[in-house]
Amino acid sequence: MSTIIAIETSTELASAALLHNGQVLAHEASGAQTHSQTILPMVQSLLAAAGIPLSRCDAVAFGAGPGSFTGVRTACGIAQGLAFGLDLPVVPVVTLLAMAQACREQAQARNVLAVLDARMGEVYWAQYAFDDRRGAWETLAEPALALPADVKPAGATLACGNGMTAYMAAFADRPFAAGALGEILPHAAQVARLAAASLANGGGVAAREAQPIYLRNKVALTTNERMLAKAEAAGAGAGA
Repeated sequence: MSTIIAIETSTELASAALLHNGQVLAHEASGAQTHSQTILPMVQSLLAAAGIPLSRCDAVAFGAGPGSFTGVRTACGIAQGLAFGLDLPVVPVVTLLAMAQACREQAQARNVLAVLDARMGEVYWAQYAFDDRRGAWETLAEPALALPADVKPAGATLACGNGMTAYMAAFADRPFAAGALGEILPHAAQVARLAAASLANGGGVAAREAQPIYLRNKVALTTNERMLAKAEAAGAGAGA
């Protein structure tokens, strides 16, 4: 069994997990402004609790995105720093896939639509199906950045993620909105489990080659765009 330390900081929830002897230990903390300060103490606490040094780990995994621009850069940088000195492989894990894994663990779902709030009126989304014969996920729709109206999964699926909650009105009449698990966010516990499967199949890269996944070139609205959005919202409210 692989021993993997994993970190996830792509949303407001920061988490770290240690997969060791088939069991997962995890810590988490909310507050996007503190991710860079909280992750390393979490990692140190997990290793101490398990009684092992970082050098005993087989790999370092991280939530590679999509997600917060700063958050995925933070996770990638910390993972590289932890792995580099010990020449450990790094395993990037797609955050939306980690959400699908959490959905499967919580609701035994086999077909999952993962929807993450991307802010600026958009979501990150992807669709996955779990193949019981192979014991692995198949990607039905690659991670994408889209308006809620453009989220178009194939067939019946269980939706999960805070994007479903953030844009509840936009998704209200969509078939997949029923029963959606809006509380699910990417978490290091699922990143660790998925990384172990990836590592067993030859996954993992050298620390210097690890890269975050960015789907958006633009990370903030301009002042004029924010003013226009407020004006449009006010106009829509007046016409309702």
